[in-house]
Amino acid sequence: MIRSIFAALLLASAAHAQTAPQTADQRLKAVYDAEWLWRLAQTGQVQDGLDTRQGPRLPCETPTCQTARQRYWQGVLDQLASIPDAELSGEERLNKAVLAESLRAEVAAIGWRQYEMPINSDSNIWQYLPAQAPFRSELEYRNYLSRMRDLPRWFDEHVANMRAGLKRGFTPPAITLKGRDDTLAGQIKPGAESPFYAPFRAMPSSIAPDVQAALQAEAVAVINGVVNPAQTKLLTFLRTSYMPGARTSTGAKDLPDGMAYYRDQVREYTTTDMTPEAIHDLGLREVARIDADMQATMKAAGFTGDFKSFLAFLRTDPQFYARTPTELLGFSALVMKKMDGKLDQVFTTLPRKRFTLRPVPDAIAPVYTSGRGGLDACYMNTYDLKSRPLYNLVALTLHECVPGHSHQAAMALEAPARPPFRRRTYFSGYGEGWGLYTEWLGTKLGMYETPYEEFGRETFEMWRAARLVIDTGLHTQGWTRDQAIQYLEDHTALARRDIEVEVDRYISWPGQALAYKLGELKIRELRAKAETELGPRFDQRPFHDTLLGLGSVPLPVMESEMLAWIAREKAKLAVAR
Repeated sequence: MIRSIFAALLLASAAHAQTAPQTADQRLKAVYDAEWLWRLAQTGQVQDGLDTRQGPRLPCETPTCQTARQRYWQGVLDQLASIPDAELSGEERLNKAVLAESLRAEVAAIGWRQYEMPINSDSNIWQYLPAQAPFRSELEYRNYLSRMRDLPRWFDEHVANMRAGLKRGFTPPAITLKGRDDTLAGQIKPGAESPFYAPFRAMPSSIAPDVQAALQAEAVAVINGVVNPAQTKLLTFLRTSYMPGARTSTGAKDLPDGMAYYRDQVREYTTTDMTPEAIHDLGLREVARIDADMQATMKAAGFTGDFKSFLAFLRTDPQFYARTPTELLGFSALVMKKMDGKLDQVFTTLPRKRFTLRPVPDAIAPVYTSGRGGLDACYMNTYDLKSRPLYNLVALTLHECVPGHSHQAAMALEAPARPPFRRRTYFSGYGEGWGLYTEWLGTKLGMYETPYEEFGRETFEMWRAARLVIDTGLHTQGWTRDQAIQYLEDHTALARRDIEVEVDRYISWPGQALAYKLGELKIRELRAKAETELGPRFDQRPFHDTLLGLGSVPLPVMESEMLAWIAREKAKLAVAR
């Protein structure tokens, strides 16, 4: 009797919830909660506390699945448009803005059939498949084995999409794919030698020894019987069909409806409405400004020759280069620890999540960037040490590791009272803008201890400013690859290998390189406004707390939120007086 009464009460409560009018906040929450669960299913992820982890299957990549995603996301956008901003609380208004811009980009990308070009000089569909670290449970190992068994299907779907891209000339430029097939070939190793076997080499003690042995044996069998044949088949396609058939032009304007496509890429990565022409002109002004700074730093270093001779000196003198990979990693680790000791000057809140320092895997290092930071690890490239000057490493470590990307990712993960999609959303203008801003912030913290290290920072700033000129030049003005390489070589102390890797990245990934400088300039503009408005009471710690506390947001949203923070802080000062 009691059970039936309780059931009736539950039904009555549910019926009331369905008929009771919902607030705008509740409507929005229902939309993004449903979208998040749908997204996890689509991408093969499962929720794991604050984070997500991979499940037993890889995503579906067929045109049918892509079209279904576009249709679903457009439906979500329509729902978002029906919820008035004026009726939302401040935090939910932020959630709506983030979800709307991220889904707008997803819908647009599928509209361009970008899934038909899933690889470029920088990213591809194979290099992140091998796990780098042990898993925590038997279930995670079994899911990993299941994903490995799913590789043939996943690769085949991608290949079908890439064949469609070949037919309509929607491919990366052939020149930018040179050598990228070698990174896949480097992964095709037998059994326990395979990078796919890495997490089985040191398994957690919570898994019984006999279960560990069984999982290890199964891994060897799956690698040899499933993974390697699938990788070999994909490699054959790349070498015999895709790379020989890729387009010979380099500009995005040469793609189908290329100018419109490029402008949309600019919107996606910068989250602004700036035109390529305006960005190009801004880049020229920044290059001229930073060039003057570099000339002054050269003189401060005591060098008496001309700028070209100084660059040659920096590129060739052994004092500036590590002799071993361990020495390079050790230098980066030292920078990280020095920065750790200064974090209390930068933030009032620090994340619990820790990250490690790893070398870029050998299989991809020859065509990879100098470094890259993420939630779990910060990677430094130790390949070809004569191309990795130590005077650049201070700025690189600040940008990629701490207080840059790895630190930023942890802050976003642990931000309070934020829906899961916000913790995993990334906008390049915000994220890369913060990374470049932290390089400049190092000048305020005494991180650059020699004129050479300061010149390395300026070289990195010039590199990002030159991108504004080069990216727009390549994709809208007919610049050649050689012209872009020469421009970077003339204006920075970057090594030739880095320059070629970078230019190929800009050619094959239109628009992405614009995000860094535009984001950094906006953050510095907001900081300058805060310093002016708040005067001697300005404290960079709450400024940084608030900025990173937003999580990754579009640049216009970042600007409006930080202006609101400045106004609140100014009002507090007025009351205090």
